[in-house]
Amino acid sequence: MEIQAQASLTMPQLNMPAPDFTAKTTQGEKSLSDYKGKWLVLFAHPADFTPVCTTEFMAFARRAEEFKAVDTELLGLSIDGVHAHIAWTRSIKENFGVEISFPIIADLNMKVANAYGMVQPGASDTSAVRATFVIDPQGILRAMIYYPMSNGRSIDEVLRLVKSLQTSDAHGVATPEAWQPGEPVIVPPPATDAEAEARQGQGYDYTDWYFSKKTL
Repeated sequence: MEIQAQASLTMPQLNMPAPDFTAKTTQGEKSLSDYKGKWLVLFAHPADFTPVCTTEFMAFARRAEEFKAVDTELLGLSIDGVHAHIAWTRSIKENFGVEISFPIIADLNMKVANAYGMVQPGASDTSAVRATFVIDPQGILRAMIYYPMSNGRSIDEVLRLVKSLQTSDAHGVATPEAWQPGEPVIVPPPATDAEAEARQGQGYDYTDWYFSKKTL
């Protein structure tokens, strides 16, 4: 039975349109199309009023303006109702002084969670794992990260990943491990001798034969 359940799990695919949805949230009805033209970080948590989820939501809320600064919206989700979400966010504000400014999807029927593969049979049949999806302004799924229920995410890494993807799109480059804005990027190798010659003195680094780097 477990093997059958795992085989039927629906998983989204990178560089394909993100699964469409329309759902109730703490800020009214939201659809994926509402975020067209902006980057979106859609993230799931197992349940409201739980310690690890609370730390994550406060961390996302504290960094919300940094996400907005790079044209990125935040959207949470759990398999709880709107009233539970509202009670939880009010509790966070009253107890910790942190206001949750972004909407949270109420997904009691698990429609959105199942479409995005957030419910993992090996972890739980009734709760979403800590899944994170980065969707670009055209609605294309560009990255996804899954954490188990027991361990919180790094919001620093989510923000770094968004900036890295945006840099790759804007400049046609790749980024190395732990890349941060302002650090060298990986550029395609020159296609001709003339192009290689033209790059001389332009800040490229040829220390590794398979790529060259340049600080943007």
